[in-house]
Amino acid sequence: MLNLIIYFNKVLKYVVLYTFISFLFPATAGSYEDFFKAIRNDEVKVVSNLLTRGFDPNTVSLNAEPAILLCLIHDSLKTFELIAKHPKTQLNVRNAHSETALMLVSLRGYTQLAKLLVSRQADINHTGWTPLHYAATGGHVEIIQLLLDESAYIDAESPNGSTPLMMAARYGNAKSVQLLLNEGADFEVKNQLGLTALDFAIQGKRPEAIKLLETAMKLANSDSNRTK
Repeated sequence: MLNLIIYFNKVLKYVVLYTFISFLFPATAGSYEDFFKAIRNDEVKVVSNLLTRGFDPNTVSLNAEPAILLCLIHDSLKTFELIAKHPKTQLNVRNAHSETALMLVSLRGYTQLAKLLVSRQADINHTGWTPLHYAATGGHVEIIQLLLDESAYIDAESPNGSTPLMMAARYGNAKSVQLLLNEGADFEVKNQLGLTALDFAIQGKRPEAIKLLETAMKLANSDSNRTK
C-alpha cells in the first residue's frame, strides 16, 4: 500500500509540473508532447532532434514512466537505442515494479540492446531481482552468458531467495539450465519456501530440466562418495 501511495504521489507531482510548464513555457510543453508521441511511434528522427536541442532524455511521462522504459512498453527499439546511447541518460532508473532497462531487455531476449546497456555500465548486480534472473526466466542463453562474462552473481537471490537457476528450471529452457549448471550454479540452495531448482522444474513440469538437475545431483553425490 505504501508503494502505491508513493507511486501516485509521484504521478501527481508530474501532472502538476506539466501543468505549470504548459502555462509558463508553451513551447517546452509542446516539445514534451512531441517527445512522448515520437516514443510511442518509434519516430527516432523526432526524438533525435529534440535531444539535440537539449531535451532531457530522463524526462518521465505523465504516468511517471521514464522515457527509456516507455520505449520498451511500446516496443520502440530504435528510439530505445538512441536514448540508451545518450550520455546523459540514467540507465539504471526503475519503473513502478523496480525493473531496470537491462532487466527488461534480458527478459525479452534483446541481445544487442543488452550488450549496449552493459557496454554503457548499466548495473548488472544489485539486491532483489537481477537481469540474470530475467534472462534465465526467458531462457536467453546468449544474454545469460553475456551477464556471466560481466561478473553477474550466478546465485543471486530474489526477495524470496529464488535464484536464476530456479527461474530457468521452471520458466526457461533446457539450454539455460545446462549453461547455468556448467557455470557453477548451486542446484542445492533453497529459497524461503524451501524449494530447490529441481522442485521448480517439477512444479513447472519441465522434464528436460528435471533430467539435467537430477543428473547434476547424481554426479555431485558420486564425486562426494569418491572423496570419502
